[in-house]
Amino acid sequence: MKTIRTKGRGAQQAALAIAALERRGGTALDTVLPAVRRIVAAVRKQGDRALFRYAIQFDGLNDPAKLRIQPEEMSAAWEALSPALRNALSMAADQIRAFAVNQLPASWSESPIPGLVTGQLVRPLASVGCYVPSGRHPLPSTLLMTAIPAQVAGVARIVVVSPKPAPETLAAAHLLGITEFYRLGGAHAVAALAYGTGTMPRVDKIVGPGNLYVTAAKRLVAFDCAIDMLAGPTEIVITSERGNAADIAADLVAQAEHDCEALAIFITTRAGLTKEVMAEVKHRSRNNPVARESLTRNGLVILAATVDEARSITNRIAPEHLTVDLPTDLDWVCNAGSVFIGRWSPQPMGDYISGPNHTLPTGGMARVRGGLSVNDFAKLITVQKYSAQALRTLGPKAALLADAEGLAGHAEAIRGRLRKRRSQ
Repeated sequence: MKTIRTKGRGAQQAALAIAALERRGGTALDTVLPAVRRIVAAVRKQGDRALFRYAIQFDGLNDPAKLRIQPEEMSAAWEALSPALRNALSMAADQIRAFAVNQLPASWSESPIPGLVTGQLVRPLASVGCYVPSGRHPLPSTLLMTAIPAQVAGVARIVVVSPKPAPETLAAAHLLGITEFYRLGGAHAVAALAYGTGTMPRVDKIVGPGNLYVTAAKRLVAFDCAIDMLAGPTEIVITSERGNAADIAADLVAQAEHDCEALAIFITTRAGLTKEVMAEVKHRSRNNPVARESLTRNGLVILAATVDEARSITNRIAPEHLTVDLPTDLDWVCNAGSVFIGRWSPQPMGDYISGPNHTLPTGGMARVRGGLSVNDFAKLITVQKYSAQALRTLGPKAALLADAEGLAGHAEAIRGRLRKRRSQ
């Protein structure tokens, strides 16, 4: 990890580094877009023929008949798990489901004036595709995090795709009662979900994280199929004045081990704590090559001049994961995907079992949205019903607004009804 100081001789370098962090995002996608564009176009045009070709090439699938995973295989994976792991998955699922139930928006109606009823209906999407990565580590937690909110929202068709899914992921699918699961990953899986093939009908929305190719494919199909977000490498910021150095370092290493491109940042005003954290990070990452490389490449300590400056920098970075010292720190947090408070709230708890979703905005997108939630799987339909009395009250004003916009047909649609009402 390297250290930058916001005052003194390094102030200008620090300002440039922080500005660059604000601009981070999807630039890395440009390097893979040409290849991804070819893959997506081929699947869209050729359907199963291209899909099977890429599944053999990238997913190691040697038999197209095995593309769709049968319920018996998922059930067998569940039975093969240890009782302790089955219990842990069940507990995590219960926590995630309970949190999603609390997030679910409600239908409502009210009467703001006599004779007018306005409100909203909450309706689920018809179908979604959940992308579950399966690279260096199995990620059954991501299946739970993407499929459970869809179930709570009432989505009828939930499709899971995962290249070479681990037994733990298959077991999680059985736990949730998933019936449509394909051994499929990469840009070709995203294209199949977005456009459909003979084997895989299209879905209305694609959710879940993935590598650069998956993320680039989601960006390409976003105008034809809804997506949740463009999730990049994981990010952690810890902004602390009183934290324990060993705990801070443990969380930095934990998130850094996800990916060599992960971003790990510690922000403080305390130079002494900075030195302790850096020593702990070096010690704890010595036998973790991925974390060590990530921290060497992207690890950063920002020594701020004041506490207010530390907080301002934190909000400018808009991190995916943020750890702060106290509940009162929530008063200044404006931009973060998920917040962890105090030394007894290690960030990996949020990855697995707390309940809030671990699919979170990266690349600074926490400025404009939160993490995946039940709201991503539901739509709000607004409703309005006028009586003749309510139309007489509001109609003339609405007609004047239509006149001001030069929309005579709009105005006549209102005034014509008012004339009919007066003549009756």
